[in-house]
Amino acid sequence: MTKAGTIYQLSFMPRVFPVNCYLVEEEDGLTLIDAALPYSAKGIEKAARIIGKPIKRIIITHAHDDHVGALDRLKQSMPDIHVSISSREAALLAGNSALLESEHSPIRGGIPKNIQTRPDSLLEEGDRIGSLEVILTPGHTPGSISLIDIRNHGLIVGDALQTRGGTAVNGVIKPLFPFPSLATWDKRIALESAKKILNYNPSLLAVGHGRMLERPENSMSRAIMEAETRLQQ
Repeated sequence: MTKAGTIYQLSFMPRVFPVNCYLVEEEDGLTLIDAALPYSAKGIEKAARIIGKPIKRIIITHAHDDHVGALDRLKQSMPDIHVSISSREAALLAGNSALLESEHSPIRGGIPKNIQTRPDSLLEEGDRIGSLEVILTPGHTPGSISLIDIRNHGLIVGDALQTRGGTAVNGVIKPLFPFPSLATWDKRIALESAKKILNYNPSLLAVGHGRMLERPENSMSRAIMEAETRLQQ
């Protein structure tokens, strides 16, 4: 567990295949961002006990297996917890990978098939949950979201970017850790989403795979330039 301001990063298998989720501290408790792997539930609950506050809410950035793995177990142990996901991503959470009329690329990555939990609310651009504001950042999946803490501009992006193997916009394959980019739905849309979140002037970049970056503007800008070059080629 690593703390940066109001954000705690919980990293599972950090040396081999880092899978991150986040606890964001609020006055009334904690908001969990993503649910990591099926075995992660005990670690997430232990982290909350160490912090000394209850988990009140779960927000899912996107419905890939490594971001929703412990969701059912957490909901079973905390039945009153409020679960949110974007309206587009809710279909993927339910195991439906059918494309909308406006979507043309196949959805990639591990789409969950047996998640029983259904969201209590569906999120749109600009919605606010506690101190977190929702930013629609499609690309890795059609309904991916990022979340910015309006108190300090800490930015949690799911798989919109990665830092493991080098900071990259998802869709740009990093040989040392290619896996998130191999699961990216639309590289061009992912690039536009990365540009969008850079405009929020984040003080911290918190990703699904890799370490958190403080003052990430330069790293993000370089990653965006690399993605643009790759797409032009």
